[in-house]
Amino acid sequence: MPESGASRAQQERTHITTTGTGAEGPPATGTPPGNPAATEAARRTGLLVTLVLGGLTALPPLSMDMYLPALPAVTDSLHSSAATVQLTLTACLTGMALGQVVVGPMSDRWGRRRPLLLGMIIYVVATAICVFAPTTELLIGFRLLQGLAGAAGIVIARAVVRDMYDGVEMAKFFSTLMLISGVAPIVAPLIGGQVLRFTDWRGIFAVLTVVGVALTLIVWKWLHETLPPQDRHTGGIGDALRTMRGLLADRVFTGYMIAGSLAFAALFSYVSASPFVVQEIYGASPQTFSLLFGINSVGLIIVGQINGKVLVGRISLDKALAFGLSVIVLAAAALLLMTSGVFGDVGLVPVAAGLFVLMSAMGLAMPNTNAQALMRTKNAAGSASALLGTSSFLIGAVASPLVGIAGEDTAVPMALVQLVCAAGAMACFLGLCRPWQRAA
Repeated sequence: MPESGASRAQQERTHITTTGTGAEGPPATGTPPGNPAATEAARRTGLLVTLVLGGLTALPPLSMDMYLPALPAVTDSLHSSAATVQLTLTACLTGMALGQVVVGPMSDRWGRRRPLLLGMIIYVVATAICVFAPTTELLIGFRLLQGLAGAAGIVIARAVVRDMYDGVEMAKFFSTLMLISGVAPIVAPLIGGQVLRFTDWRGIFAVLTVVGVALTLIVWKWLHETLPPQDRHTGGIGDALRTMRGLLADRVFTGYMIAGSLAFAALFSYVSASPFVVQEIYGASPQTFSLLFGINSVGLIIVGQINGKVLVGRISLDKALAFGLSVIVLAAAALLLMTSGVFGDVGLVPVAAGLFVLMSAMGLAMPNTNAQALMRTKNAAGSASALLGTSSFLIGAVASPLVGIAGEDTAVPMALVQLVCAAGAMACFLGLCRPWQRAA
């Protein structure tokens, strides 16, 4: 007889472990749990699957970072304020957050491919509509739809990684994805800056539409299903909500989730404010801004690779995470002192150096919070991934408009938001995850 929703939820809750390793099931050898044939076939494609998943995780930074050099131009073109135009970023983030809540449980029930392809198709349509948005309000609405659909790529990419890997291997793979997806923040503002030399900001959305079409075709042809039918959930909304409630009841999972979300909010406050800080306050050109943004992204990639290739397996993920969060807190504090005038008029170079250190340390914070959280759930990877992504994007969406609350002539709000978020991330890591207890 089929299991009841309540019994399934109870079984899922038993997979949320409370052990010191944070993982349950097979050893961390990279072997998919249960060795289903479909998952083995996907893993044999090796580099191809890695590139496909990297493309899916690169879509959000492409969608937002390519658009960043155009924010001042959008402000002038649509006759809006900087704070209103920044809501186009907030809308996209909010859509990505809410969309993951829906798509994550869907992928646990119907598999990974079908929800992903549906989301990608809607993303392409929404992005194409952005090209013709006549007002800021309509652009905000279309960006919300773009985010809702683009959420499929984010949440399902993480769920596929959980289907395929476990333990240390999963942490290493997340660092590899950071290498691939980290290229997007480097090239996106550069592409956006170059597009603005030949057309206006609408051309950026035309380029994003082409990228969306190409990625949709690649997913359709080469990404295999990684969740076999026997491992899928058959319950409805109530069952999905019970699964998520069970995940949130795990104090350590929730600690990693909130710590990672606050670290992401510190990063996104930089993403949202930096076009105005670098170009309007310090007088840099869109091309200079794009170059600085790319340099910061290189730092994030390098540290992420040091994490995956050198640190993982040699020291605990918690130690690497604690060091990364500490550096973020110190960098944010230094930025607040510099932007508030404590050291006088420091100019662009010291501020850019502080932002580089903050961004680079994200290479330790983001992959390790994701890996530690996902290792605590085995049979609900889609729902767990949805909670991680939703929390990150919602908190990031709240942080985004705050950086412009004092206008376009000061960078103090950006630095203050970064410091509050970084300190909050450290407090959640220490207070909820309590790594010293699990290490003992």
